[in-house]
Amino acid sequence: MSESPSPLLRAEGLVKTHRGEGAPAHAVRGVDLCVTRGEFVAVTGPSGAGKSTLLHLLGGLQRPDGGSIWLDGESTDSYSEARWAVERRRSIGIVFQFFNLVSNLSVADNVELPALLAGVPPKRARAEREALLAELGLTGKERSMPGELSGGEQQRVALARALVNHPPLLLADEPAGSLDSRGTREVTRLLSRFHQRGQTIVLVTHDARLASAADRVISFFDGRIADDAELTGTPSRRVGTSGVLELKD
Repeated sequence: MSESPSPLLRAEGLVKTHRGEGAPAHAVRGVDLCVTRGEFVAVTGPSGAGKSTLLHLLGGLQRPDGGSIWLDGESTDSYSEARWAVERRRSIGIVFQFFNLVSNLSVADNVELPALLAGVPPKRARAEREALLAELGLTGKERSMPGELSGGEQQRVALARALVNHPPLLLADEPAGSLDSRGTREVTRLLSRFHQRGQTIVLVTHDARLASAADRVISFFDGRIADDAELTGTPSRRVGTSGVLELKD
């Protein structure tokens, strides 16, 4: 009997309470979560349910008040802010709703920056950037500034930036939240494409179209997991002649 694969990401008993001027807001209440390598997990739920807070905890952007997170079997309990920053450059790509591109850097520089910060030689960083921009239909936009691009183009640049270091884990926080229906379809297609090549993705979204691309959907409500279900009828995956994973209906 074969052993089940160890989770790429595991969380146990995560708790996060936001404290401001009013009553404390219990954003995440004792959440347990396992994500295995190659999974595409969508976390859905209404606004204010705590979805984005959960994702920020998983990426080390916020610290939990309680509970623990393991990345590829390693506890992050003792991680400093600097160590989390290293992990986000090396192991975790993050895509945000509002793109978070550096406005005074070109498209090329925005995408290359994480690679250079991670110590990738400039020549290789440039090659990775060129390949990703071509893959995402952005050839010819290298010297453009973010403000000169459409929302959909900016989100594709953000996706390229998140993937330039080939992180094992991609976290996406409402990546189509600022886009029109065409942009949403585009993001859905691109996430599906990278997932079919084996990319592990955790997606936070309130959009059913985006969630339908995942092979597992978690319903999040009032800081807790209300339901956790694998979708049936998702396309199977096979390795094609080119050596990359392809869709098989």
